[in-house]
Amino acid sequence: MSTGQALQDEYEIRPDPQALTHNNESPEQNSSTDVDYEPHPERSLKVSPEHEKIVKAITNLYSGSASKEDMEVYAAEAVYDDPWSYCDTRYKIAGQWYGIPKIMASSRTLSTEIVSDSPTSIIYKQRQEYTPRVLHTAKPVNSLITLTLDDRGKVKYHKDMWNQKDYSHEGLGKVLKTLNGDHLTKITRPPGEL
Repeated sequence: MSTGQALQDEYEIRPDPQALTHNNESPEQNSSTDVDYEPHPERSLKVSPEHEKIVKAITNLYSGSASKEDMEVYAAEAVYDDPWSYCDTRYKIAGQWYGIPKIMASSRTLSTEIVSDSPTSIIYKQRQEYTPRVLHTAKPVNSLITLTLDDRGKVKYHKDMWNQKDYSHEGLGKVLKTLNGDHLTKITRPPGEL
């Protein structure tokens, strides 16, 4: 069994997007699947300073920081899983973050809302605005971020869900995501010590 598969088996949380994001106060903001990924910061749960630091580091990475300090929130063996990539080491994850400034003119976190917090996980909604270098047209994207932590408080599994469906870890989609995760570092060239 691969390291990524072992980490996935032990640390992947499959959150229920409807339970975590359904907007009872303004049901018209829910999609047809009863999911509201738009963050409402005023409803955000209070979290420990340690968890605040983790969320801050992750939002810095989404915003193009790609700093070693922000990358250190990940364990050396960790998984990053989104619709485009599946990375199974911190170095491969760094390849994704170091790529943002190369393909985006800007990327900024507009808002977040923490919807679940425990000693071993943080789940939050995030609104990120991406402006590709080619198009120069800003596009906001809402997502549900799930961070699973080890006993030292390091991120072991980072899942970024862009819609109400969980990701398949099978077939052609998984192959393409893994190829992206395995080979993007050749282009983005993150520091080897990560």
